[in-house]
Amino acid sequence: MSAHDSIELAAARPDFAAIAAWIPQGASVLDLGCGDGNLLRYLKETRSVRGYGVEIRDENIVACIKNGVNVIQGDLDSGLSGFESNAFDYVLLSQTLQATRHTEALVQEMLRVGREAIVSFPNFGHWKARLQILRGNMPVSDELPYQWYDTPNVHLCTLHDFEDFCADLNMEILDRRVMTDGNEVKMLPNLRGSMAVYRFKRAA
Repeated sequence: MSAHDSIELAAARPDFAAIAAWIPQGASVLDLGCGDGNLLRYLKETRSVRGYGVEIRDENIVACIKNGVNVIQGDLDSGLSGFESNAFDYVLLSQTLQATRHTEALVQEMLRVGREAIVSFPNFGHWKARLQILRGNMPVSDELPYQWYDTPNVHLCTLHDFEDFCADLNMEILDRRVMTDGNEVKMLPNLRGSMAVYRFKRAA
């Protein structure tokens, strides 16, 4: 991947740059639901990470291999029993949290397998989503591009929902970045932010 390619990826997926900013050089990483492997490839190029992706779809497995990414075919809803405890520095779940069926169990497994976890997800509390609901429709946006009848998203949440979830599971939020159109949102983030990225670990 050239420097130009890295810049283009970061522009297309601003959560990539946010995730990379939290990962030190040479860290070990497990990327769950890694898709075409672009995040791991980006992290290899920008942070020299070591690690694997987990992906279920055949076409994405092929894309990962073309991207030079180590990938294991597996279903996240079946758990992470194939990985030893504390095997990785970071476990990532990028734009996949809302599509998992057993979210609580998976997040707990992420913190068994990794020292820290990083997730990114679309914020269902964003003002445009709220406005569409007030108008009587399920939200459709760049972050939530599906219609109600064909969406893979089964567990949509707001920033407040996710933070309550972390507190209930005794997880400590270490950092958070909220964005809209690639720009960081600090004022009224649950209303004005369309996407969120969180870094967290097991509370002491």
